[in-house]
Amino acid sequence: MNILVTAGPTREFLDPVRFISNRSSGKMGFAIAACAAGRGHAVTLVAGPVTQPTPAGVARVDVVSARDMLAAVQHQVPSCDALIMCAAVADWRPQCVSASKLKKSAPESTVLNLVPTPDILTALRPLKGARLFVGFAAETGDPLAEAQRKLAAKGLDLIVANDVALPDAGFEVDTNRVVLVARTGPPQALPLLPKQEVAERILLWVEQAFVALASHDGGRP
Repeated sequence: MNILVTAGPTREFLDPVRFISNRSSGKMGFAIAACAAGRGHAVTLVAGPVTQPTPAGVARVDVVSARDMLAAVQHQVPSCDALIMCAAVADWRPQCVSASKLKKSAPESTVLNLVPTPDILTALRPLKGARLFVGFAAETGDPLAEAQRKLAAKGLDLIVANDVALPDAGFEVDTNRVVLVARTGPPQALPLLPKQEVAERILLWVEQAFVALASHDGGRP
């Protein structure tokens, strides 16, 4: 298969020095890319600003902002069989970006006006066709409910839900505790596992779904 993976955060700049971002280290997305390449697939990895080394056999495209990531993914999607959208894309960006560093001024507080960044999966939906689209729902509170909502709203085949408030399964750690939520069948909760093992489980699902698509002559998994 030709598999397209996104990983890491995006940065939305306020001025040349400051930006809005999140704690994503890219570890889960890089584990998926490494796993896919190790299983013999052709892999392209679109990565936000992270320090992770490029996995062996993976073609890497580096981006910074959500708009950069959207453009890169739109360019790559037509040649892929499956998109695994693992990146933690910033939801908001500053409405105005200063060309120079903003200085402290007399007021005790400053109002920062934010506007939404592009919803990449929603923007890509017209390009989906028979491709497999996998999303992630990194949430707090009730990740499963939000994952099920996103699965339907974005037209995904699978979404991977996890509670990033958990100390052993959130950002910047080497383990994860996820629930695989597919369009059909009950959710599959996985125990706490190394991210490499979580990646194996996700890739196994993608491979089985791809075989099901082929055997049903264009049907959906």
